[in-house]
This record gives sequence, structure tokens and C-alpha cells, in this order.
Amino acid sequence: MDDSPDLSSSVKRDITQVQSLCSNMDSLWRSIPVKPQRDLWRRKSEQVGEEAEYLNQSLEKITSRNRRKMLEAKEKADLLGRRSGEGAHILQIFDEEAQAMNSVKNSKRMLEDSYSSGVAILSKYAEQKDRLKRAQRKALDVLNTVGLSKSVLRLIERRNRVDTWIKYVGMIATLVILYLFIRWTR
Repeated sequence: MDDSPDLSSSVKRDITQVQSLCSNMDSLWRSIPVKPQRDLWRRKSEQVGEEAEYLNQSLEKITSRNRRKMLEAKEKADLLGRRSGEGAHILQIFDEEAQAMNSVKNSKRMLEDSYSSGVAILSKYAEQKDRLKRAQRKALDVLNTVGLSKSVLRLIERRNRVDTWIKYVGMIATLVILYLFIRWTR
């Protein structure tokens, strides 16, 4: 019973941390370029956020119920203490409080599971980001190679045209020289 506020505040901190991770996940899933993956991560992020909100509401209900029961137990103990000393009702109230504590512990475990799932999701986002960066670098390398290949092909085509002109000019020059040689020798 004494560690109930500590446990409750610990669970509340964990819920707050999961909610902050959910907001981080919301900003990260928006940056995924592929629509099916973006939709998948959006749904996962919303699901984790809803679970954290449900756990937060459950914790608030349990906390208020604990406060109310503790107040009632104190009032009953005061009444019974005045009347006939300690009664069996107080033991029953404390049993109910122990059940509530078990419920809080289960909620904390579920919250820790949600937290670990959020951490796993964020690490997957980081892996996907690295993979996309590598793919982008490879695509840029291919584009640079294609750009160089196009410029090399243009140079080859230009050289081929110049060689063709040189060939035809050489043929014509040879014919003209032969024609002049034949005319000169006759």
C-alpha cells in the first residue's frame, strides 16, 4: 500500500514517455516516401498512441478508486475504532486494495511492453532511413554514370562524323590528283 503512489507515478512517467515516443513516431512515419509502408507505420503509431491513452485512463481510474477506497477505509477504521476497535471489514478493504495494486502492476507491465514496442518501431525507422539513403546514393551514382555515358556517346558520334568527312574529302582529293596527273601526262 505504501508504494502505491510511487508505482502510480512511475507508471504515469512511463505513459508520458510512450506518448512522447508516439508523437516522434507520428513525425517519422510522415517522412516515409512509399505509401503502403507509410500507411502501415501510421496505423501502428495510432495503435500505440491509443493503447497509451487507454492505459493512462485506466491508471487514472485506478488511482481515483484507490484514493476513494483508502479514504473510505480510513473513515471506517475511525468509526469502528471508536465503536469496538479493529474490525474484519478493514481486512476486507485492504484485500480489495491489494487487488487494485496487482491491477496497477499489470498495467505497468503492459506499458513497458508498449514502450519496448515503440523503441523497436523507432529503430526500424532508423534502419529504413539508412537503407533509403543508400538507395538514393546508388541511384545518384547510376544517374552520374548515365550522364557520363551520354557525353561519351556524343563525343564518339561527333568523331565518327568528322572521320566520315575526312574520308570523303580524301577520296575526292585523291580523284582530283589522279585526274590532274592523267591530264598532265597526256
